[in-house]
Amino acid sequence: MNFDDYCQQKAAPPGSSSYYALRRAPFARQPLLTALFALRREFEETVKETSDPTIGRTRLAWWQKEMAALEAGSPSHPVSKALAAHLDDVATESPALQSLLSGFEMDLDQARYLDYPNLRRYIDSVGSTFASIVARATARAPEQASQWAAPLGHALMLAQIIADVGDDARHGRIYLPIDELQRFNVTAADLINRRYSDAFTALMRFQTERARDALRTALAALPREERRTQRTLRALAAHALALLDEIERDGYQVLHQRIALTPIRKLWLAWRAA
Repeated sequence: MNFDDYCQQKAAPPGSSSYYALRRAPFARQPLLTALFALRREFEETVKETSDPTIGRTRLAWWQKEMAALEAGSPSHPVSKALAAHLDDVATESPALQSLLSGFEMDLDQARYLDYPNLRRYIDSVGSTFASIVARATARAPEQASQWAAPLGHALMLAQIIADVGDDARHGRIYLPIDELQRFNVTAADLINRRYSDAFTALMRFQTERARDALRTALAALPREERRTQRTLRALAAHALALLDEIERDGYQVLHQRIALTPIRKLWLAWRAA
């Protein structure tokens, strides 16, 4: 298996949202974007699918060395090799890649967040950083991409948190801020033990409205001249908005299951968004 095939399997298996979103990107940039999505998935698996924090930190330390090796021109991992082959200027993008890795490292340091400003620091380190990297890969004006891509990445993360509430809680991570849980009279134990209630519904309605508003605001701020270059991010946003609608229609039943869109609907949404 060559490194491009590895990235495709890791980042965008058929039927996934990333699969359809990446296919809307300019053809020449699809290998690079796929490698970036694969790298994000590698980082995510390192911290979220490792039960022992010591092992997680060891794996993160390896990735830190691998990112340095990528910048030095001697990567060893298939994803790093793909980035070396497709990324025009590795040195320029390396600080952002390191920042993305540092953002995921926060998952090993804390599993709950006191309030939204604390959560925002995590979301911006992961979601906003990643969206900015993706945007720069195809933007007409890469130097300005973070201004409009960062808010979109933040909004996408808010939507992901809602969809993953149940699964994250079962793995000991609760991204809904503690003060907001208290405001709606929902406890961490309620999430972990999958206890639905009117209070939980009200909490999730609040979370969904915030994420939906953030997505719509970020999309509206996307410069007209960049709309065509950012078909991948726009497709992801369309998927996120549709998924929020689906979660709402299902009564926010996200604690015992992960609600998802069908592949054919993802295909249609990605096509329409582009």
